[in-house]
Amino acid sequence: MTGQVLDTPLTRLTGVRHPVVQTGMGWVAGPRLVSAVANAGGLGILASATMTLEQLGGAIREVRERTGAPFGVNLRADAGDAGERIDLLIRERVKVASFALAPRPELIARLKDAGVVVIPSVGARRHAEKVAAWGADAVLVQGGEGGGHTGPVATTLLLPQVVDAVDVPVIAAGGFFDGRGLAAALAYGAAGVAMGTRFLLTSDSAVPEEVKNVYLRTAETTVTRQVDGMPHRVLRSDLVDALERSGRAAALLRAARNAARFRRLSGLSWRAMIADGRAMKRGKDLSWSQVLMAANTPMLLKAAMVDGRPDLGVMASGQVVAVIDDLPSCAELIGSIVTGAAEAIAAQRSHLAAPAP
Repeated sequence: MTGQVLDTPLTRLTGVRHPVVQTGMGWVAGPRLVSAVANAGGLGILASATMTLEQLGGAIREVRERTGAPFGVNLRADAGDAGERIDLLIRERVKVASFALAPRPELIARLKDAGVVVIPSVGARRHAEKVAAWGADAVLVQGGEGGGHTGPVATTLLLPQVVDAVDVPVIAAGGFFDGRGLAAALAYGAAGVAMGTRFLLTSDSAVPEEVKNVYLRTAETTVTRQVDGMPHRVLRSDLVDALERSGRAAALLRAARNAARFRRLSGLSWRAMIADGRAMKRGKDLSWSQVLMAANTPMLLKAAMVDGRPDLGVMASGQVVAVIDDLPSCAELIGSIVTGAAEAIAAQRSHLAAPAP
């Protein structure tokens, strides 16, 4: 545990000690990782999109058993049972609700009325302005360097646009891994940083060791639409290359098979999956073929992140993977980031010339 303190609007809003957020990565951000981040003073976010409602309740209770510190849960705003999941968070007194898509104003209001901090993720200035106007307490802005679904604009260009556009705390994501990055984000006006790949590559992450070793050996990422029809940054691999070469018919057939596998795994009915698909189509303006392809994501990620088969699955990754070569604990990682940021800030201050008399 670091003795350094960086007091920011994010730490005051959420009650965490350090302005460092672990993002809600499907199959990765489970109770073990989230509680380790929380105990280290950061904001851990539990990924719920691959969990049933019952599984989410169990995961929240497990985090509570492991830590007394604040933590959050990431939700799909377009899920058919989003309302029930929000009720669960309110009952369990979860501190933060984060969203990958903009939640409807009424969902934001329900959470805020119950004292839950609402933090949607955005990839464009206009999206940040929209959710801030709807009452979001903060926004997490991810630049194109980040892993998973990502946009084309770099963090260094997107972050200052969003900071200038909204009056709520802004969390910077995409390309962060050390104290210098946190110091830079704070200099841009952000209230903290969020990281996915860096937390995936810790000793507290439950991802199989053989998969972590693939990340440590791999420096190249690529953005592909062949996973789920939307831009998705992943590690370059033989499987991804094969997906890129596959035709549309093969992609849709693969997606249909994966949809059936995910239905069996999740316990969802076809009716519920179709309802979720309609909501996804409406929320993201997708074609039905893109909605069907989205069924690839949970199963292709699970193959690597849970089953330990990188040859059969895809591995979401930010470009930052190229500069990561170790597996620290979350406590060691957060401590080094906060200490490094404080040192970087102090060094910059010492470089400033004293004002002329």
